[in-house]
Amino acid sequence: MKLTADWLLAEPTQTILAALTKGGAQAYLVGGCVRNALLGAPVSDLDIATSNTPDETVRRVTQAGFKAIPTGIEHGTITAVRNHAMFEITTFRRDIETFGRHATVAFSDNILDDAHRRDFTVNALYLDASGTVLDPIGEGLEDLAARRIRFVGTPENRIHEDYLRILRFFRFTAWYGDAEAGLDVEGFAASAANQDGIEALSKERIGHEMRKLLAAPDPAPAVASMAQSGILARVIAGADLRALAPLVHLERLNYAGIEPDWLLRLTTLGGQDVARALRLSKAETRRLQVLRDHVGTTESPAELGYRLGFADARAVLLLRAVLLQTQFDPISLQNAEKAAAAEFPLRGADLLDRFSGQALGAELKRLEALWIASGFSLTRDELLR
Repeated sequence: MKLTADWLLAEPTQTILAALTKGGAQAYLVGGCVRNALLGAPVSDLDIATSNTPDETVRRVTQAGFKAIPTGIEHGTITAVRNHAMFEITTFRRDIETFGRHATVAFSDNILDDAHRRDFTVNALYLDASGTVLDPIGEGLEDLAARRIRFVGTPENRIHEDYLRILRFFRFTAWYGDAEAGLDVEGFAASAANQDGIEALSKERIGHEMRKLLAAPDPAPAVASMAQSGILARVIAGADLRALAPLVHLERLNYAGIEPDWLLRLTTLGGQDVARALRLSKAETRRLQVLRDHVGTTESPAELGYRLGFADARAVLLLRAVLLQTQFDPISLQNAEKAAAAEFPLRGADLLDRFSGQALGAELKRLEALWIASGFSLTRDELLR
């Protein structure tokens, strides 16, 4: 099979592959860039697997004009950078002993060794400089065509190498799997049986995976399978699935340009201490709390738009519909969007001749409430009178 892509034919890609394959050495683009290109999906990261040792890789890419950064050289990985081009290059490896992420590996010159230690068959696809696709295991292309996410070899072995692969299994299924066919049975069973290993994962790694999962076009079936297995409860205690699928449905109706929003989807799940469980940033935690706080209020769509801005007002209105099981009114979005541009016509200085201190703040708040109740129509002079 042949593949053509602008990023493959680009000068930096061809230059670095030529440098790495000089003298008969092997080097292939691998993993996500190959998978996504074959699916017609966007490609971002360019990863390369090579038979060169790490030291030889550094020497070759440096001679080719790239800066070599030893981002994981003890595991055979360096990052090559030149201007805006960046490649992560890893020497072929085979496992000697595995114990979570801290596996003992040996470098190899055999592409099959490298393919057998990858997580899923659709990620064990390689691409040479000419555009020829290699499938060393002989299962990746078929699985990709069927939109089937399967572990390489024995699922338990792959999971024991890194328990994060349990969450990756659900994430990749959400992004690339066939929703009608469902999850791979063996992969699902192995994930469920080995879920105790999730407890040893850092919350940062779990949060990273959950962000990506919830950003999928439709994460609801995969998240439902996580709940069925008990895995979701290990990640988000007390999560409730009932509102996620209805939210995805509303998103697909594309009211006012609604785009998939992983944090909005996370909010539908509820759960206990989510910010800590997923190591959300301070900004993400604040937004999560704002959305939760406004769902149960009596604020009108216009007031939400004025106070929160259109994006978060829209998020709250969607949450109200799916969490409170009410009919979603698209007109409410128009009211929120119009109000988001409104600006209260009074400032504290306008009332200094009559109020000060706490009384000034209270009066401003009272007048603002009147202005909102008027549909933002009261003028400055009317408010002052």
